[in-house]
Amino acid sequence: MQSWINFIYNHNAIIYRVSLWLITVFLMIYFFPEVSKFSFSISKDKVWTKESLVAPFDFPLYKTEKEIEQEKELRIQQIPNYISKDTSVYAFNNSLIQNLDFSEIFTNDFQEFTFKKEVLVELNKLQREGIVTNNFENFNKSNPIYIIEGTNYKLVEINELVKKNDAVKELTKFITNSLSLRDEKVNTSDLANLKPNLILNEKYFQLKKDELLQSISPTKEIVKKGTEIIAYGQRICQEEYAKIRALQKNQVYYDSKGSNKFVVWLGYTILIALALLMLLLFIKQYRPSIYENNSQLGFIFFNILAVYFSTIVVLNINYDYLFIVPICILPITLKAFFDARLGLFTHVITILIIGLIVSNSYEYMFLQFIAGIVTILTVSELYKRANLFISVGKITLVYLISYMAFHLIQEANLQSIDYQNLIYFLLSGVGLLFVQPLIYTFEKIFGMVSDLSLLELSDTNSKLLKRLSEIAPGTFHHSLNVANLAEASANEVGANSLLVRVGALYHDIGKMKNPMYFTENQMTSVNPHNEISPKESAKIIINHRIDGIEMAKKHKLPDRIIDFIRTHHGTSKVYYFYIKQKELEPDLTKEEDFSYPGPLPFSKETAILMMCDAVEAASKSLKEPTAKLIDSFIEKIIQKQVDEQQFINANITFKEIESIKKTLKAKLKNMYNLRVAYPD
Repeated sequence: MQSWINFIYNHNAIIYRVSLWLITVFLMIYFFPEVSKFSFSISKDKVWTKESLVAPFDFPLYKTEKEIEQEKELRIQQIPNYISKDTSVYAFNNSLIQNLDFSEIFTNDFQEFTFKKEVLVELNKLQREGIVTNNFENFNKSNPIYIIEGTNYKLVEINELVKKNDAVKELTKFITNSLSLRDEKVNTSDLANLKPNLILNEKYFQLKKDELLQSISPTKEIVKKGTEIIAYGQRICQEEYAKIRALQKNQVYYDSKGSNKFVVWLGYTILIALALLMLLLFIKQYRPSIYENNSQLGFIFFNILAVYFSTIVVLNINYDYLFIVPICILPITLKAFFDARLGLFTHVITILIIGLIVSNSYEYMFLQFIAGIVTILTVSELYKRANLFISVGKITLVYLISYMAFHLIQEANLQSIDYQNLIYFLLSGVGLLFVQPLIYTFEKIFGMVSDLSLLELSDTNSKLLKRLSEIAPGTFHHSLNVANLAEASANEVGANSLLVRVGALYHDIGKMKNPMYFTENQMTSVNPHNEISPKESAKIIINHRIDGIEMAKKHKLPDRIIDFIRTHHGTSKVYYFYIKQKELEPDLTKEEDFSYPGPLPFSKETAILMMCDAVEAASKSLKEPTAKLIDSFIEKIIQKQVDEQQFINANITFKEIESIKKTLKAKLKNMYNLRVAYPD
């Protein structure tokens, strides 16, 4: 057990990367949509430009949801009217007749009783025929009417039924005709309260309705194997479109029968695993710092999954909405946090995977690939809001032009173009505008830094920089000069100028711990180094790097900024105190006691800062600078760094170093206000 724990502990990094890869592959396969992939477009009203499509097997042609709803409505309208006799109203109706007052008409109770009995006979005759409500016209007259009597049905005609008002009139007429000599004394107003004895049987109606709806078939017909679905050059009308969609839907079932299903999924798994493995190998080969950082690696795979799942959700809602998904958010985000090359490579891998789940994969991947290139080329300096709007406009325009070009290839005209897709591209462009709040959210969740955060950190009124200006004003002024030199140099060689500027502003914050031990902060002739040994002085100087890292972490500066503090001296020596110590103890002086521990600069930006920091600091020693002196001075300092192999880990070329030298020479000459010597 202990050996397993030790193994996991010693190999936790590789275990994390393999697990991340496997989990991503598993999630993609688990949620992989069960749709058959066709390599051809199946948009309605387009011309079929492929070879004739023949049914490879028998499959049902499904009804549309609209057709099913229409059939449901039609069947409901055809359900017979089921009515039942309500025997509970008989007692009430009999009581109604018994309570009629004929006392003024008949001389004795027996005559009145006998007459009411005759009226009851008439009522029962009407009830046997069936008395219905007055609004019986609302029944579907075209449908048959059945009276339910126990377990039997009795088919009746609508004219055989008596409406309540008609029953009241019949009874009133019977009474008045029987008492024609004394009709002025007859009061039959209570008959209006007569209750119908036939009512709609809602329960039975619902039962029959459920039976009918369940019997509705979702299919229209069976398309037999070998049947031509659509021929070359034929326009895709509604019927052909429905058959192709049905074939696509049934292909899933057909391919998934038996062992075929396992084989198909195995193929998809291999392709997705290979694509993601290529991305991992690319990062390991060309972005080792990201490969070693679990958080950054997880961030990249998280963004791939987010785009993948967004596409699946949209496809499940409606396949026509495919182009609404703002896929280009992925390269924008990765470029903001890392670099353009990684952003584009990840974008390509992602659209290759998504291409497995969309029908018209070539058109989709071509559009997204071109849009991704435009994204990488145009999106820069996201902290400038106008840049984002301009870039989104260019990306959307490329989408529209590419889509119309594909339409010209397929249709040879623009008259039948689907303008709805153009609207979807515009909506996708609008979605790209939400990248700024998304980047801010990622910064907080993953602890990363983008240009937006760098812009905030570059504010010299921030708490840490303000404190630096108060405690170590000379160091603060030095940092500003270095920032200006580094920014200009970065612009010259195409590096991240904002990143290197912010790194320069914070690279010496560790000097706040012992500010008077650094010459730029010494306002008087008193030098505290005179009171201690050169070895102790070197230790204080070297420790400003560690002190700076601790302060930066305490104030929660991003790691990308802390990297500048770590690397801005590389493994160089505190040469002044090294020479002094060597004069005192020639044989006992060790170089490592006077050398910075590293690491070496590992990026173009950190290398630029090292050069600018050394040049700016050493330039203070120039007493009477001239243009020639500055040129040789800069050449000497930077050549020494090159000879000491300080830039061996940085992706910077000799050509770029020469460009930086040229920029530093021009900037220093301007700082010293050097002019061309005019003749007398």
